[in-house]
Amino acid sequence: MEREKLIGILEALIFASEKPLRIDDIKKALPEAQPKEIREAIGDLKKIYDEGSGGIFVAEVARGFQFRTRPEFAPFVKEMLDSRPKKLSRAAMETLSIIAYRQPVIRSDIERIRGVDCGGVVKVLLDRKLIKILGKRDVIGKPLIYGTTQEFLETFGLKDIKSLPTLKETGDLFTEGEIEEQKEFLFSDEEDQA
Repeated sequence: MEREKLIGILEALIFASEKPLRIDDIKKALPEAQPKEIREAIGDLKKIYDEGSGGIFVAEVARGFQFRTRPEFAPFVKEMLDSRPKKLSRAAMETLSIIAYRQPVIRSDIERIRGVDCGGVVKVLLDRKLIKILGKRDVIGKPLIYGTTQEFLETFGLKDIKSLPTLKETGDLFTEGEIEEQKEFLFSDEEDQA
């Protein structure tokens, strides 16, 4: 397929998609195109938008591609739509962070780390589709196992879960002692704490 035509088709597909468009989704619409050819054409499309002075760009989020508003123009869009992002409470952010970094994780692990009951907070995160139930742990009581969702990746503009910042990258926010304390909580194995 001619490269210019492929770029135009990809632009239309990404524009029309409500969710980040994955290579597999594109292959369904363009079975004759090879994944490498698609990736290269998306790279060209990204360059076109990056070099322009328009208000949008092609972002790679949630293992797919999506048009996003350039950050410098976001306040104008928010004003026009009068949309206020749903804010999460501190408890919800703490719980979401634990789930994101420790997934798959059960509620008792979250509560052990936070030191308080988190049933209501987990329900809020489930309702907002930021986390999902992955299954049940094969232990007494069969507790539910939680992990993050595609919506989580989209909301936080992450390509995949590996794109989460490390604790060292958030070093500006914490003292060295607090970073070490957080590492213990977030990355220690259950066996180490027994």
